[in-house]
Amino acid sequence: MSKVIYFVGLDYHQHSVQVCVMDQEGKILTNATRPNDWAQVAQVVPEDGAVFAAIEACCGAADFAEELINHAQWSVDLAHPGYVARIKQSPDKTDWADARLLADLERVGYLPKVWLAPEAIRELRRLVRYRQQLAHQRRNTKLRIRALLRDQRIKGPGDANPWTKAWRRWLEDCLEIGESSRWILAQHFQQLDEVCASIRTVEKRLAEQTSDDPVVAKLLEQDGVGLVTAVTLRAEIGRFDRFRTGKQLARFCALTPRNASSGQRQADAGLIRAGNQELRRVLIEAAQRLKQYNDYWSTFAERLKDRGKAPNVITAAIANRWVRGLYYEMAQLAA
Repeated sequence: MSKVIYFVGLDYHQHSVQVCVMDQEGKILTNATRPNDWAQVAQVVPEDGAVFAAIEACCGAADFAEELINHAQWSVDLAHPGYVARIKQSPDKTDWADARLLADLERVGYLPKVWLAPEAIRELRRLVRYRQQLAHQRRNTKLRIRALLRDQRIKGPGDANPWTKAWRRWLEDCLEIGESSRWILAQHFQQLDEVCASIRTVEKRLAEQTSDDPVVAKLLEQDGVGLVTAVTLRAEIGRFDRFRTGKQLARFCALTPRNASSGQRQADAGLIRAGNQELRRVLIEAAQRLKQYNDYWSTFAERLKDRGKAPNVITAAIANRWVRGLYYEMAQLAA
């Protein structure tokens, strides 16, 4: 006797979950709202069969999916919310319809899946993204300081680079700064020092948390890769072997050229807008270092320059080719 199979669509919310249960023929057995608790959701499905569930990727969905996998022994897939919305093609939106669509997509095998990262990777992502938030605060504080100086038409000394100790001492002694502006600058510099201290603390914790991670250790052996680049790659990519090719990984990293061809015209339009923007940022920065300090990539950059390519195009090309080569080296490493 074959085992009964149930397909479940979960429309996740902070306080409740819409649960749609469907059989193999597509008949809806249940479509009801339950509290946001894995045990109460699991009670909706009969216990006499295997369960294949789908839930849209959103804040909290990964933790909820892992609870169902570990405690209820379900098979749970995360769905890409953007593609699910396109498949639905309807201006109307209800929790009932969303849960039914997810269950049906899971049943027919058309669900656009998203990788469910394990808890350790999700924890590392939170830490990496917290550092990114602090880095944005540091950048914004510096921009406010420079804007205040430009507003008063104050130019720095020619023999000191901005943000060095000598430059800050010059600012403290500058007589052209008004009293209120000087007080504001002091507040900004205090915030800047606090944020920089917090960033150093986070980086120390990142180093401790990944000290025994073989993937991070392998990444740190690469030219142009430091701690921040290595942990960002580990947190955002997770497993390199979940991609089929290096080209697929490059697209995930938002390093693929965007095609803008039409008719007889063949043209590119920069890099694709999809993908992880922070991941692309650290890889572009790594490409800048490779272009400057690595002989192979320096020669590659010179060849592109001789062909009339712009500097930003050269940097993007280095990042694209480097990450595609990195894939084949890292995919062999067990994650």
